[in-house]
Formats: sequence, structure tokens, C-alpha cells
Amino acid sequence: MKINIQRQSVVTYDVDVEGATLLEMLNEIKRSQDPSLAYSSGCRSSVCGSCSVRVNGREVLACSYHAKDGDLVEPLRNAVLLRDLVVDMDMAYSFNAKAKAWQSSLAENVSLSIENQYINELQSDCILCASCYSACPVYAVNSEFLGPFSLTRVWRYVSDKRESNPKSKIDAVQTNGVWDCTLCNECTIVCPQGISSKADIEKLRAKSSMFGYMDPSFGNFGGSFNDGSPVF
Repeated sequence: MKINIQRQSVVTYDVDVEGATLLEMLNEIKRSQDPSLAYSSGCRSSVCGSCSVRVNGREVLACSYHAKDGDLVEPLRNAVLLRDLVVDMDMAYSFNAKAKAWQSSLAENVSLSIENQYINELQSDCILCASCYSACPVYAVNSEFLGPFSLTRVWRYVSDKRESNPKSKIDAVQTNGVWDCTLCNECTIVCPQGISSKADIEKLRAKSSMFGYMDPSFGNFGGSFNDGSPVF
């Protein structure tokens, strides 16, 4: 079986292993053919997210993807390439701070119903693989976009009944945030946990409207008559 790996150029390896995961193939290449090959891995159980790469143009976890003859393996996009299939994820993680993607303060004496407890359970399953970050096309035109990775985490806390100041988080995602997303759904397609960042961003937009925000691009469709009254 031949596997093509994007390094400084595309290198083809012939591996005598069938039915293996991509991570097992990479391990075999490193063990028996090329010890210089660099890639990331951790739990080998689709839990840690560290082995995410692109195969044939689609983000996958190497430990769960079963390799096929002729596959092209590349590093994640929208991140600084360190070596071979290893990228620096500091930029992706830094957007969490800009988006205030954490529990800032807990309201006192709040009791949670069963529905409250499960409303953001799926978002809490994020394994930080950054597949959505890599798949997002917005970074081609806006490198400061907060991105699906961080915006899903914002919704996780905005939707938490115990969060005492959700407005501060909504305020933080108005610039380079919820209105910059194209709602293309690429992030949802590649998420190994089945999280829909697109849906979360739509809910953040609705919540933004409740706090008096609106899509700034709407202003581009307006104008005014000679008397100064607005055109809608």
C-alpha cells in the first residue's frame, strides 16, 4: 500500500500493512523506513485530538482513519508548520482568550434542571483537535477570525445557566466573530465529535440580537434619500 505524505515535498512510502489505521501506518513508516518522519499522537483512542491531520483534503484523526492506497496526508491548515505533519496550535488556542471562552463567574443559588445540565453537553465533548479550525475557509481572508473552535466554546458558557455575565462574552465575539462566519458548515462536517459549530454560531447570533447587536453588513445595503431618511 502506498501512502503519500506532504513534507518539504510529497514523499511516497510503500508499506506492507493492510487494514491499519493511518497512525499505525505512520508508526510503521517511522519504525522501519524513515525515523525522521514527524507527526503527533497521544491516546490512540480518538480522545486527545493530537493526531489530527488532513487526508485527501479532509481533516481526520489519524488514530481512527483507516488508510487507503494512494492517500495523500498533509498537516492541518491555518497553523504554523513546525515539521512534516506537526503544526503549532498556539494561534488557534489564543483565540479562546480573545473570545473569553471560559466560565467567568458563577451566579449564586442557581439550580439546574435536567434540561439545563444537558443543553451544552455536546459542546463540552470538544477534544481540542482543531479540525474545525483547519477546515474553516474564513482564515483565507481574515486571519483574526475567532473561528469555530473558540465560538463553540463561547456558546458552551453563554448557554450555561450558571454564567452570571453572558453579555461580556457576547460583547467579545462581535469583532472578527459571529458575523464573520460564512455558515459554510465545513467545521461541522469534519468534527470527530459531531459538534456543529455552525449551529452554535447561529445561536450566538440570535443571542447577540437579544443584546442589541446586528450583522454589521446589513448597513452596506442601506442608503438615504435626499432628505436624509434611511433606505431599507
